Amino acid sequence: MRSLFVRLLTSSAVVAVCSITATAWLAASSTSGAIQREQGQTLASDARINNSLLGYASRHSDWSGVTATLRDLAAQNSRRIALTTENGTLIADSATAGTPLPAKVSAVVDPLAVDVTLVPGAARDRIDPRAVGPFLLSARDRARLMKAADTYAACAGRTGQAVQMTVSNTGRPLVTTLSQGGPQEPRPMPTAPPVVMGVCDATTFSTPTRTEKAALKQLNLLVSRCLKGKGAERGSVGLDFTWVSKEKKPLSPVAEPDQMISSCVVTARKEQLDPYVAPAAYLYIGSTAEATGQRIPLPSIAGAALLVLVLTVGVSVMAARRLVRPVNALTHAAQRMRDGDSSARVTVRTTGEISELATAFNEMSEHLQRMEEQRKAMVSDVSHELRTPLSNLRGWLEAAQDGVAELDPALIASLVEEILLLQHIVDDLQELALADAGKLRLHVEPVHLGDLLDQVTTAHRGRAEAAGLTLTTVVTDDPSLTADPVRLRQAIGNLVTNSLRYTPRGGHITLGARQDGDQVVVEVTDTGIGIRAENLPHVFDRFWRAEKSRNRQTGGSGLGLAIVRNLAEAHGGTATVASVPGVRTTFTLRLPS
Repeated sequence: MRSLFVRLLTSSAVVAVCSITATAWLAASSTSGAIQREQGQTLASDARINNSLLGYASRHSDWSGVTATLRDLAAQNSRRIALTTENGTLIADSATAGTPLPAKVSAVVDPLAVDVTLVPGAARDRIDPRAVGPFLLSARDRARLMKAADTYAACAGRTGQAVQMTVSNTGRPLVTTLSQGGPQEPRPMPTAPPVVMGVCDATTFSTPTRTEKAALKQLNLLVSRCLKGKGAERGSVGLDFTWVSKEKKPLSPVAEPDQMISSCVVTARKEQLDPYVAPAAYLYIGSTAEATGQRIPLPSIAGAALLVLVLTVGVSVMAARRLVRPVNALTHAAQRMRDGDSSARVTVRTTGEISELATAFNEMSEHLQRMEEQRKAMVSDVSHELRTPLSNLRGWLEAAQDGVAELDPALIASLVEEILLLQHIVDDLQELALADAGKLRLHVEPVHLGDLLDQVTTAHRGRAEAAGLTLTTVVTDDPSLTADPVRLRQAIGNLVTNSLRYTPRGGHITLGARQDGDQVVVEVTDTGIGIRAENLPHVFDRFWRAEKSRNRQTGGSGLGLAIVRNLAEAHGGTATVASVPGVRTTFTLRLPS
């Protein structure tokens, strides 16, 4: 009986027998009718909530102010409602902070792709009619058009023609002509029976406003771009979103005659409306606050609950005495790990499954500690190191594409070198994570520093010229060096990139190399803004930036110089800096020759 599995199994069996006997008759009293009624009410409630949120999304470009609406809906429907972005970020929640979301998504709230399961009567294009975007009329236009429509309706009434007025989602009055067969489809322009049109003037309220003309122009440009090169008939989209061919024959955007035109009209409408509606969001709807069904007599519930409680407490106390100590030890260790102590370990003086669990926990803790250290290093290096070679390649290729630079053999060779550097960085990302431990593998060979500095200069000359800077190379005595040329170019390139960022227009950046005894000295000197004395000890710290806001317009991620130091130390050398603010800054690499 020393096995935890056997003890738990025996205890659970005793409790389960009594629980089943005491609760069987309680389960029988539940009725399926009450469940069905609750399900029907739930579906109707879900549809109302979804429709209300669709209306909000149709008239707002984001979800920033939805919290009050969401809480009102939750109170009205006695439901828990939450909205998240498509990547899981919480937008708003009627429940208290920290409450887990329901297991499944109830619907996707997207006014440009309405969920037809909750909105059975949705249009075939699945665009919520309340999403009008740039077609929304101003208050002034609404008042003017309504006054003109009232005048037209009054005139029609005097001529014996019955009309009915409604207002569209854009705010435009819609006139429906009543006939013996019932009301016709509402239109932005009034139906034109000869007896009315000959007497009453509908031009005043039927002509598109300036707002609608601009929106229609934009929509037709998007449709034309979609249809370009597809051989479709020429035409345009009208105010009611129907396609009017060149022969003035209107086609519904969802009609069969030309599915290509229909598709382009729908696509163009969604593209036009996208900036005006809130992005798609996941809707979570929890269970109702009150349960339905027949009430079970309170004495029966109390008696059954008391019986189960007494038996459960008695059996559980005996088992818990042996389990609580090691479980508490594991709990405390897990809490320490949750609080960031990846060195948390646990010691359990027992045998069986608890001991095996403690051993597995300790192994997991050690593994997580190693993985976290590797992850931090990998993520920080990847984001910085892939950007520089890609920027160089893009800059030169765009310059060649625009005719600014010529793809001569020298430039092509430089671009190939950048590609090789990029490939090398990708292949060695895992090894870069070990740089701090001095385990980075280097592919050393004799290096001609003059050629290497020329390659770095060529790679960065485009950015320097664009920034109005002069980039020069000075090599003294052609020093010899055995090093990894790719890693060395990477380190020097980071220094040049740093100088380009902090040197104002008209400045100079000089790349130099010289022999100093049994060491080779590589220097990158700029006439930039410089570094204050109190900041010099922190320049090579990872993620350190003098500008604390870490604005991307004023500097990089703070990894470049830290990587320079790691690469220099991997070669057995050092990286230092000296600066006179406002005059010059010199970064120095000292490497054993």
